[in-house]
Amino acid sequence: MDRSRHDNRSDQWRKRGGAKRSRALRWASVPRRLIFVTVAAAAALAAQTAIHHSDTLPELNLSNLLAPKPQPIIGVPSVIDGDTIEVHGQRIRFNGIDAPESKQYCDDAKGFEYPCGRRSAEALDSFLAASRPVQCSFVTWDRYHRYVGDCRRADGASVAAWMVEHGQALDWPRYSHGAYAAQQAKAEAAKAGLWVGKFEAPWDWRASHADGAAPPSQPLGIVSRKLVAQSGYSCEPRRTCKQISSCDEAQWYLQNCSWGSKLDRDGDGLGCETLC
Repeated sequence: MDRSRHDNRSDQWRKRGGAKRSRALRWASVPRRLIFVTVAAAAALAAQTAIHHSDTLPELNLSNLLAPKPQPIIGVPSVIDGDTIEVHGQRIRFNGIDAPESKQYCDDAKGFEYPCGRRSAEALDSFLAASRPVQCSFVTWDRYHRYVGDCRRADGASVAAWMVEHGQALDWPRYSHGAYAAQQAKAEAAKAGLWVGKFEAPWDWRASHADGAAPPSQPLGIVSRKLVAQSGYSCEPRRTCKQISSCDEAQWYLQNCSWGSKLDRDGDGLGCETLC
């Protein structure tokens, strides 16, 4: 009788052990990459749910988690607005700052409205033109699939820091963690740019103007090149750097003429560098 009980218990233990081994084998047969992707997708979904009502930067998703980190982008920029440029067809959003939107108006010292969004873009365009090309290091992707980066001019000057220090953009603590707070305090004390009068923070302005939430589609630089074209530049006859008189002229040929790439021998996006 005792032996029969012992045999029954042994059978039960063997069955339980076999079931555990079977489950372990089934888990072992699942590819590790599939498990990783599933967990990452669940994490991204949870994060997106948590920030469903967040503003334009940044958005956590699978492309941020799994995609390889892009290389720095170097080239001559076209200005989209005060915090966004385009280089080689890639939109680049400056990390940690927010500038007035293209359609946004602010009040000057006398209470009169002026197009502060356009003024910010023009200030950025002049700043970048003084030392080209620009170099941007990748930080993340935003919801519009813009490359969010830290950008510097050819002379090493930080674009974001300059824009905030001159009152043409605001430090965005939500993403900068106060990286440009000192520059903003300096601009406010000097009443530079936006600080000369009254203005609405860009993130608040977007919240109250749904049509201004999406980024603009027309680069400021394209408008400038059209004006240059009206001054008499033409793709015929073909020209060399020795025949070109200015940096702006060289960049117009580079971006508008089929032979323009001949002016950019090192492929950095800047034609006839000795003129710039």
